[in-house]
Amino acid sequence: MDRSTANEAALSPQACELTILMPCLDEIETVGVCVAKAKAWLERTGTAGEVLVVDNGSTDGSQDAARRAGARVVSERRRGYGNALRRGIHEAHGLYVIMGDADDSYDFSALDPFLAALREGADLVMGNRFLGGIAPQAMPVLNRYLGNPVLSGIGRLFYRSPVGDFHCGLRGFRRDAIRALGLATEGMEFASEMVVRATVERLRVTEVPATLSPAGRTRAPHLRPWRDGWRHLRFLLLFSPRWLFLYPGIVLMLAGLLSMLWLLPGPRRIVGTVGVDVNTLVYSVAAIVCGFQAISFAVLAKVFAINARLLPEDPRIRRLTSVVTIEAGMAAGLVLVLAGLAASAYAVGLWGRASFGALEPESTLRIVAPAVTALILGVQLVFSSFFLGVLRLRRG
Repeated sequence: MDRSTANEAALSPQACELTILMPCLDEIETVGVCVAKAKAWLERTGTAGEVLVVDNGSTDGSQDAARRAGARVVSERRRGYGNALRRGIHEAHGLYVIMGDADDSYDFSALDPFLAALREGADLVMGNRFLGGIAPQAMPVLNRYLGNPVLSGIGRLFYRSPVGDFHCGLRGFRRDAIRALGLATEGMEFASEMVVRATVERLRVTEVPATLSPAGRTRAPHLRPWRDGWRHLRFLLLFSPRWLFLYPGIVLMLAGLLSMLWLLPGPRRIVGTVGVDVNTLVYSVAAIVCGFQAISFAVLAKVFAINARLLPEDPRIRRLTSVVTIEAGMAAGLVLVLAGLAASAYAVGLWGRASFGALEPESTLRIVAPAVTALILGVQLVFSSFFLGVLRLRRG
């Protein structure tokens, strides 16, 4: 029995406190070094643990290099950072997991702060490279000064997360707590998903300083800044109906409504010879309708996410959906439709007085525009109420 087999046999899942997890794709130059550092740290600190490498389709022999260094190796055929890490979390034996890239950019010989925070009760311990130090040439300038600060700032704004470095690849967590989140993304956005889901589920999240060194490999990195940055941003937006739908919808609807009320009495002069009239009124209608749609999407998306257990229960949504029943939505929608029909009938009456001939748009649009707005909002409200009712159905 060789040394690595003996180590694995000695550490049953019940006896293993920590799994050091490394996703790997063609890292033959560095994976052995990373595994050796991690195993030396386990021995030096007396931590009952294992080193687990999840190979994501390497063709350069990384698997054998990891085994020779003493790691347990499993394979994940589905490509993607998220796929590899989910497989590793599933296969890990440890009560805790500390994950890090296998490119020798993170120091696996200095994991003490992560394990200490986990032992003190943290569910997720994030490394912060801006606190620990970023060596020259370790992070692209675009990522360091634009991508990471902007995306981390958006994450803190949207989700009130305490994390200052959303994309640090060195992090530790309690295995059962993260598995219970049901993380689902497949690519690099998995890093954001873990932080966001842990935050919204009110897990205990903390940060410790982490250092970042230049990667030890010579091949080009797998990271694609623009593509992967967009995937992170897309996830942050999709997981926050408030910022994606609700707030833009409120702004649009209020802007359109105020503009319509301002223009209904007559043309308005802004400055000098610049004025606005019924053409701007038409755009006000569009803003009101689009804003209402966005607000509806926010409510419907939030209810769907709660039902699918993507987001936790929200008392405000529960109160809203208890009030906005199908019947209440139909009643409010019918009132709006009747108001729109009444205004339309008045407009037809004015047309009749003109013997159904040509009309002056500057006057008639001030009646037709609010009428059409009420009709559209009324119909949308009825349909949205029914859609909300569909989302609230429970299967036996």
